[in-house]
Amino acid sequence: MAAKVNYLQARSKLPLLVASDVEPGLGRLEGGVFATSLMGAGSATVLPSNMAIGAGGLDADAEAAGRITGRESRAIGIHLAFAPTVDVNNNPSNPVINTRSFGERPSEVARLSAAFVRGVQSGGAAATLKHFPGHGDTDVDSHLGLPVIQVRRARLDSIELVPFRAGIAAGAASVMTAHIALPNAYGDSAPATLKREVMTGLLRDTLGFRGLTVTDAMTMDGLAKGYGVAESAVRAVQAGDDILLMPVDAAQAIDAVTKAVENGTIPRARVDAAVRRILELKLRTGAIAAPIVSLDALRDVVGSPEHRATARAIAQRGITLLRDRDTRVPMTRGPRTLLVTYAPDNDVSAGLTFGAALARELGVTRTVRVTPRTGPVELDSLRTAAETMDRVVVYTYTRTLEGAGRFAIAPRVAAFVEQLATSGRPLVVVAGGNPYVLRQFPSVSSYLVTYGRGDALEEAAALALAGRAPIGGRAPVSLPGFFSAGDGITRAAAGAR
Repeated sequence: MAAKVNYLQARSKLPLLVASDVEPGLGRLEGGVFATSLMGAGSATVLPSNMAIGAGGLDADAEAAGRITGRESRAIGIHLAFAPTVDVNNNPSNPVINTRSFGERPSEVARLSAAFVRGVQSGGAAATLKHFPGHGDTDVDSHLGLPVIQVRRARLDSIELVPFRAGIAAGAASVMTAHIALPNAYGDSAPATLKREVMTGLLRDTLGFRGLTVTDAMTMDGLAKGYGVAESAVRAVQAGDDILLMPVDAAQAIDAVTKAVENGTIPRARVDAAVRRILELKLRTGAIAAPIVSLDALRDVVGSPEHRATARAIAQRGITLLRDRDTRVPMTRGPRTLLVTYAPDNDVSAGLTFGAALARELGVTRTVRVTPRTGPVELDSLRTAAETMDRVVVYTYTRTLEGAGRFAIAPRVAAFVEQLATSGRPLVVVAGGNPYVLRQFPSVSSYLVTYGRGDALEEAAALALAGRAPIGGRAPVSLPGFFSAGDGITRAAAGAR
């Protein structure tokens, strides 16, 4: 990637400002439209999710994760980091924010967001607060449609805007818009991205933000379905957006904005102000002074032993035990154990590190992998196999994949887990990724959550189950009827196996 960026910089007449969605971290395994697990994260550090950081609750962890994100981004030539997500995830049905949020309590999200911003910018990159004015209370993925949030302006002040205020106070260089409608607060269903009352009146005039604004991707259906390329480009600039990210047709968007400036629809001063902010950010981040990065020196930064150790420590602090009615955690070595791993069809690496670590620490008699495609005959056979075991461990991974709208376990597999839970056979469920899946198998009595995936979180979960590491995470979110924010059962490390 660094070689690619260097090539582009060398061919450009002007030093480029390079931006990327580095969430969580440069070794991101979340999001995008590609088959994530089939593309390795290279040697970059894979950080725990924001929600895992929220479960640990330490400012120092948020700042360290931000600093690693900033340092590794700058090492390969990225100047503008599209992180952190500061949305308050107070809707368990949110299909796109979910574990990308630090939690549901505005004050906690604000505190950790500010720390993360300080970390990113101390690492040399520019931080971006997203998605303004708050994408947490939605049940529609804005990649697929326009979410409508039916709240009054006062509600925004008390919940959604709290982390943005903190991030702005911490010096965040950039803010990304949200393709969401706020009809009760602003009178119509136009996306916030295109509303001057939001992007200028609220963000700049009320909150006092003076940095760079960038739209969320303009290819997303939350915007693209309702507005043509030319109209959305002009309206975005009029609203106060400085950078138009990923228009459906870049040439058409440029032509539309140029024409609007020439005929006076967009004041020339508006474009000058946007360009000035971009140039200032290029100066601040070193894009002008040092656009070319060293392909040798980056290896001392990207995926360094120090960064990986920090990721492991953050992951361990975030592991949360939400249920353990029969005190099955920590588990002991010896009993015959069936490990069932559930993950998307193309996510071939999810759960592998967890399985290997669990086998090393506790011993696993049999390991089986199921996917959304697993049929009833296979699940029946698996139920029979479980009856011959002393206990069952189920590891689930559901990815909040932008634009896919899938974050739940396949109903047939969820029913299988619920049947295991009511069979009387000792069962422990470990939820990697979405922590809200408990509502799909409410009878489960031992429930451990990691809030994400990656080697650090999977290893941490296995060590926690085996009693080799303490468990002290607290849920940063709630699921009514199941658990509340702040819940978490503490377990001390049991010592050497």
